[in-house]
Amino acid sequence: MSAVITVAPTGPIATKADHPALPTQPEEIAEAVERAYEDGASVAHIHLRDEQDRPTAELSVARRTMDLIRERCPILIQMSTGVCLSVPFEERAGLVELRPEMATLNPCSMSFGAGEFRNPPAGVERLAARMQELGVKPELEIYDTGHLDACLRLRDKGLLTGRLQFSIVLGVRGGMAATPANLILLAQRLPEDAVWQVIAIGRHNLALTGIGLALGGNARAGLEDTLHLRKGELAPDNRPLVQRAVRLAQSLDRPVAGVGQAREALLPTQP
Repeated sequence: MSAVITVAPTGPIATKADHPALPTQPEEIAEAVERAYEDGASVAHIHLRDEQDRPTAELSVARRTMDLIRERCPILIQMSTGVCLSVPFEERAGLVELRPEMATLNPCSMSFGAGEFRNPPAGVERLAARMQELGVKPELEIYDTGHLDACLRLRDKGLLTGRLQFSIVLGVRGGMAATPANLILLAQRLPEDAVWQVIAIGRHNLALTGIGLALGGNARAGLEDTLHLRKGELAPDNRPLVQRAVRLAQSLDRPVAGVGQAREALLPTQP
């Protein structure tokens, strides 16, 4: 079974002060995504920044970034509607109007570090319905067991159809701890035909990515999830993190999916 590798090059939290090679502007993000594609990534999870490097849901920035990526490579684009805690939900939700192949759908509000990640139930249902209308595949980000149940309720209401795609996010303060037991618990509860990956934050990234791949999940790599290759050593940029995920998959006899294979696995109803 092939493994889909997603690159998450930027994220909403780190800055260039944390890592000088963090790509924040459209041209930088597109270059990082192209390099990740060359190394085996078939999906790009995109967060946006404005000219001052602040997280943004500005549609002109999103359109520019998507266009530059598409000029450089055929990777599947997955737009984050999480953006950051300070951007209102409706602004974040508006990013799906640009019709990326995929976008995140966060089913629940939650504490997130010292802040609040607001995803009101009525808004989530509207966003799920709009994504269905536009043909944008939801990537369901679940940070706790109850988030899975919320996704299944959306499915039962007809707001999620086809094969569900999950990201199990572990290690965020406010969500489930990054432990093998928590990963196994959630993976066992997923619908039988679900596609999934683990997103393990910080120092837990390598071990839980490997466990996720061994359990049959996909993998995500990039500076959004960890700035370090190992304790005390910053990754030079996104590329070594993607290369490491590729090696992990190959070491477990999981060939890395190309874009065509990833499209078939993640977007089976799309041409």
